[in-house]
Amino acid sequence: MPTSRARRLCPNLILVPGDFEKYERFSQLMFAYAYDLTPDVEVCSIDEGYFDLSGQLRGHPRESAATLARTIQQSLKITVSQGLATTKFASAVASKLQKPNSYLEVAPGQERAFLAPLPTHWLPGIGKRTEPLYLQAGLTRIHQVADLPLADLELLAGSSASSLHLFSMGIDPRPVIPALPAPKSVGEQETFTTDTIDENFALAVMRTMIDRLCRRLREDQLAARTLTLRIRYNDMEETMRSESISEPSPVENAFYPILKPLLRRAWSRRVSLRLVGVRLSNLHPALPEPELALNGLPQKSSTEQLLIAEASDAIRRRYGKNSILRGHDLWLRQQLALAEQSGSNPLPNPGKN
Repeated sequence: MPTSRARRLCPNLILVPGDFEKYERFSQLMFAYAYDLTPDVEVCSIDEGYFDLSGQLRGHPRESAATLARTIQQSLKITVSQGLATTKFASAVASKLQKPNSYLEVAPGQERAFLAPLPTHWLPGIGKRTEPLYLQAGLTRIHQVADLPLADLELLAGSSASSLHLFSMGIDPRPVIPALPAPKSVGEQETFTTDTIDENFALAVMRTMIDRLCRRLREDQLAARTLTLRIRYNDMEETMRSESISEPSPVENAFYPILKPLLRRAWSRRVSLRLVGVRLSNLHPALPEPELALNGLPQKSSTEQLLIAEASDAIRRRYGKNSILRGHDLWLRQQLALAEQSGSNPLPNPGKN
């Protein structure tokens, strides 16, 4: 439920601020205990993942799952819900059916029978927007999707019908994929051909860098929490300043508000700038929208912001990078055009690192 709606329903609601640094720390410890059992751990988000116990030589996997839950509860004082199955999809559903602090095991060969009576919204790709289409078609349970001819399912699901049909029958060939080391940061910098003392110009340049970096994050399904600003004066002295937002985000709007204060903290000398750079770090797999915003404040839905950003990305991919421009892009173009007319264009081609 969005925080704004919760406030309307309960005007006296007490909202507790989040502590994402603590969540990160607990997440790292939780998955570290999973790595003690097997190297095959796939981290999907800050609190969800898969681990493959099929290769263990001693005992039943349920014993390892019980050991993991007990260790996490004793060490971190939190509970976990687990599902044990031969496929990722069945195990994911099993882990969610009886939350919190639950364990549910699906015996080998029983995946289809386990899924059959469940509502269709448990299937991947069937959410609040698409579920009504399946209900109107009389597909209220997963077994009805499994029994439907593939050609008929394609009328509803399109190109995803084949994978959806397999999931409904309890078939999921996806392996557990141990995550490759994620990049620690992404960054860009610009060296001016003409030194500048124009704060608005420097801010516009850095906003365009943040735009590009966030598009890279979205392509890689990552989110960042820390923005680091770097400046170089005309005498080659450099200064860096960093600040973190409360929750990781892949959307540039999340970083704009802290950019100007960071620049003013870094630009402490009355000296012109030769170079500016920004870096996004503390990267995480992109997270779904929390049920309540972790900072407890009414705000525009992060899901809505992400949908707008992804739609803009799709338009740029189809019609070119200049098909959608922000206000600072237009202002910067105007300034560069005026500078070119006077023969003093301050920007070379951008450098990346």
